[in-house]
Amino acid sequence: MALERELAVFLRRARASSGEMAREVHPDLEPAAYGLLVRLADAGTQRATALAAYFGVGKATMSRQLRALEDLGLVARDPDPADGRASLVRLTDEGRTRFHHVREARRARYVRKLAGWDRTEVAELARLLHQLNAGAED
Repeated sequence: MALERELAVFLRRARASSGEMAREVHPDLEPAAYGLLVRLADAGTQRATALAAYFGVGKATMSRQLRALEDLGLVARDPDPADGRASLVRLTDEGRTRFHHVREARRARYVRKLAGWDRTEVAELARLLHQLNAGAED
């Protein structure tokens, strides 16, 4: 099926790209952890349990990834004022700066790659990808 083949190629390239971007943020950053930075930058401070649910991973996996990000100085945990037993995860100033630098470079690459596309095609691609992602959350 053409859709399966094209999605497989797209996902393989996306994983490779995440690895490259993760290394640009910090040489020791795991590729999977880059997505955590994206989520924290876009959604703001989150509980670790909310992050685990969003990514569909277990608490232990999320805890390990967050600990690695903390060790690199990219995220910090603060007590949750609504529940003293829980903590909230946020980007540090260093994490935000490094992430935004890489994100801007990535966006510039997208602009170059899609320069020959009509604006309505780009908007339609974004709409369809959103629809696909929303369906995956159900």
